[in-house]
Amino acid sequence: MDFAHSERSRALAEALNRFMRDEVGPAESIVANALTGSGDWHQWRQPAVMETLKAKAKEAGLWNLFLSEPEYGAGLSNVDYAPLAEIMGHSFIAPEIFNCGAPDTGNMEVLLRYGSDMHKSRWLKPLLDGEIRSAFCMTEPDVASSDATNMQATATIDGDHIVLNGRKWWSTGIGHPHCRVVIFMGLSHPDAPPHQRHTMVVCPLDAPGVKVERMLPVFHAYDEPSGHGEVSFTNVRLPLDHVILGTGRGFEIAQGRLGPGRIHHCMRAIGASERALSLLCERASTRVAFGKPLIELGGNKDIVADLRMAIEQARLLTLKAAWLIDTQGVKAAMSEISQIKVIVPNLAQKAADAAIQIHGAAGLSNDFPITALFANARILRLADGPDEVHRGLIAKLEMRAQGAAMAGRHSSSESRS
Repeated sequence: MDFAHSERSRALAEALNRFMRDEVGPAESIVANALTGSGDWHQWRQPAVMETLKAKAKEAGLWNLFLSEPEYGAGLSNVDYAPLAEIMGHSFIAPEIFNCGAPDTGNMEVLLRYGSDMHKSRWLKPLLDGEIRSAFCMTEPDVASSDATNMQATATIDGDHIVLNGRKWWSTGIGHPHCRVVIFMGLSHPDAPPHQRHTMVVCPLDAPGVKVERMLPVFHAYDEPSGHGEVSFTNVRLPLDHVILGTGRGFEIAQGRLGPGRIHHCMRAIGASERALSLLCERASTRVAFGKPLIELGGNKDIVADLRMAIEQARLLTLKAAWLIDTQGVKAAMSEISQIKVIVPNLAQKAADAAIQIHGAAGLSNDFPITALFANARILRLADGPDEVHRGLIAKLEMRAQGAAMAGRHSSSESRS
């Protein structure tokens, strides 16, 4: 098992670190000050500095780093991309600057691997160029969407068209002023086996019948300028060529989309954990109470040590999952992918919580990014499947493996006797 990064990955990491230090870090406050704080997404605007930094990142060759296909992206393996995702995770604005932010990354992978030539020319190319943004519409308000087979929104075939109806929510990115297209997942074959009932469809955001109803606040903030929207689809009629891969193949596409995407999420969350720990250590070493630096009080040294150990463990497990995907495919990494999806967001939440505590009341303010780090970590424990669903899959796969091992031992014992 080799987690060593290639020479190219190391060179990109050095360039990325410089860009983060010189360009992204100073821009964070500029972006924050440019946001309105309003829930009215119609008034949201992309801060001008973001477009300036995107152009600089593209010119520096720090663009579409997540794509393993060299003709479209950097051509890196998951193991090689992992440290780059971690570096980007230190800043909320970084992933978009490098065109490596969700949900665009997942949507681009879907269009690249499963889309038609029309999908690629009309939607993938402008996404790759950073000219537009996108959203993914799967979660629904009226069903437990952690079980995706519950989906009630429909994608009904009608002659040479497909008609979309239903309501989706938590559609991340749909409030962005550059969002132009969504991928909609709906029920198309209700009598088929559960994982062959659903279809993914490319839907322009301005198609008749699509309406963004509202943005949903998260911990009293609207995640401007991207947002998380509730969207209604009312008799949205699209040509059949807007279907991705084929009708009834939505879950097949989803499985291919989620594996690498969870590596990206987790490595960014490890980067966020590192930033929280860095802020914690700086405060603990410079702030004095009762005649001592905070690090000398209570169990603060233990907190720092525990976080360092937990981050190292989480990073190694995430790299193992990335290595398995690279060498054996997503199916071979299913347990590890679910393991990191539970472990890493919980770690990031714990790191942010500890940083808040060491900062005292200041940690609750917007003077530091810690509450945002906490909120994002807490969100990630639900996004792409809640902890409980991943734990259930881990247990299922473990019982299957243990059962096979027991059967093998029993067979070996019988052969010896």
